[in-house]
Amino acid sequence: MVTRFFADEEGRAVAVFNVWTLTLLKRLLCVVVACMAAQAYAQSEGPVFPDPGHPSMSRENQRELGLQAAGQVYKQMPVLPDSSPETQYIRQLGTKLVATIPPQYSWPFEFHVVAQKEINAFALPGGPMFVNIGTITAAANEAQLAGVMAHEMSHVYMQHSAKQAGKEQTTGMLAGLASAVLGGTVGNMAGGMVGQLGQMGIQMGAQGLMLKYSRTDESQADAVGAMIMYKAGYNPQAMADFFKTLEEQGGQTPPQWLSDHPNPGNRQEAIQKEIANWPPENYATDSPVFAKVRQHAIGVKSYSAQEIAQGAKSGQWAALNQRNGAAFNSTSGSVQPASASVPAASAAPHVSAVALQNVLPSQHMVLADLGPVKIDRPENWQVAMPQQQGQFVTIAPQAGVTHQGVGYGVLINGVAPPNGQRMSVDEITNALVQEMQQKNGLQPLSGAQKITVAGVEGRSVMFQSASPFPNASGQEQKEGDWLVTIPQRDGSVIFMVFVAPEPEFARFQPTYQAMLKSVQFR
Repeated sequence: MVTRFFADEEGRAVAVFNVWTLTLLKRLLCVVVACMAAQAYAQSEGPVFPDPGHPSMSRENQRELGLQAAGQVYKQMPVLPDSSPETQYIRQLGTKLVATIPPQYSWPFEFHVVAQKEINAFALPGGPMFVNIGTITAAANEAQLAGVMAHEMSHVYMQHSAKQAGKEQTTGMLAGLASAVLGGTVGNMAGGMVGQLGQMGIQMGAQGLMLKYSRTDESQADAVGAMIMYKAGYNPQAMADFFKTLEEQGGQTPPQWLSDHPNPGNRQEAIQKEIANWPPENYATDSPVFAKVRQHAIGVKSYSAQEIAQGAKSGQWAALNQRNGAAFNSTSGSVQPASASVPAASAAPHVSAVALQNVLPSQHMVLADLGPVKIDRPENWQVAMPQQQGQFVTIAPQAGVTHQGVGYGVLINGVAPPNGQRMSVDEITNALVQEMQQKNGLQPLSGAQKITVAGVEGRSVMFQSASPFPNASGQEQKEGDWLVTIPQRDGSVIFMVFVAPEPEFARFQPTYQAMLKSVQFR
């Protein structure tokens, strides 16, 4: 290495390194600076979305329950059509927020606007989300509105409803068995998976579907909501600011949102602590589009909670939504609820014979998790959830279902004795047989026989009825209906009806027996 010297003004010697030495020092300095920057960034790196966990309720079931509940909203509340400026804007904002969520944790979110004056918003299991028009007009800026939506989306992200259901599930959950009574029609006996909505904390009433969350749920939704906002370019503090405004304006009658979303305590401080070490961003606060839509929303006809409750009783909102073109359509690829009544007494003339290859079950079986019951199903048969209390869970090929009922497949439901009475499986089975005979035109071919399902002794009865499908010649044909009842520890009975035209029943029976053999109870 070559070093040169020169004397400064005071005669002292100063060493001067050559160019190579200076270059080396610069490189070393860059390395040191880079390391320091890396350490600093490690202390303030952006947020990482948490693993939401794996509740016992499957994603498929969460999605189906959410779609069923969303359909009920359109019957019980005034919903703006998709073409409205408010709906279009909410969907654009929602799309922006959804884009921040890791794909492996995301859901097929949908966004709708309810014409209700009160401040509220709720997201249903699987992604359907509803925002009151009163929330749009109450938000001071776009960031606050994004905060409300991000918070609600976080409940779906964390699967809070499904986790709540997992804590409370019982064998009676399949059909809300506690409220079922014998003596009504089979169709009115404790209805299928709709009973899970109550277990999940979803309250079905005249004002729609409202979810109940714990303070722990709220803390988690605040934290994940803050991450969504941050990654979408909004200051997470705006979410806390809006909630604080709600609390200050609530008085003795707090907004519905606060009733369903209890304050976890120190909300603002918790959010500030959450975001303190995140890298600073140039946050977006407002937008011209929000201001324009908010102004338009102020002039939209909206209704109070009391008006909505009264209108729901008379069917006013279902009719209004239909006139306005506000129709709920589930996303493509989802299983549409089928008519799950016991097959009708005769086939409709316009129903054509079904090709056997379109209904034959696949040999590959997959698990269907129905909450209190797990059962294997043919891969090419779909699960259809009930639309209302009293209907069946249906596992059937799409071509095997008509508007009149199921001609090929399995129907599952549950029933319990009235008023907590104790009844034997024989007594409940006999009551079911009478109901099916008197109300649905099914004729028993034999008495109840013993059968074992999942280690539990149940009963088996074979019926005959008219198939909803004609035969290949277009003539009416008989149908085989195999009823299997299985008692549960709480005194209720889960029952299944396996259906196929009589000439083909033997061909489907091995699949039905395999399905029974796979049954598991929680």
